[in-house]
Amino acid sequence: MAAKKAEKKLKITLIKSTIGQVPKAKATIEAMGLRKIGQTVELPDNGATKGQIQRVRHMVKVEEA
Repeated sequence: MAAKKAEKKLKITLIKSTIGQVPKAKATIEAMGLRKIGQTVELPDNGATKGQIQRVRHMVKVEEA
């Protein structure tokens, strides 16, 4: 079996409430798996994730994992 290349990950933390945000931003936060302020998820560093981050960049903090 071929060894899988280590995939880059991003740590994304919700730092602002979704209350009062546009529905598309709320849906994006939910799709990323974030539910509560301060919650952190690790997602792959790819184009789809970067697009999600761009839409909600005012509500999240992003770090390399």
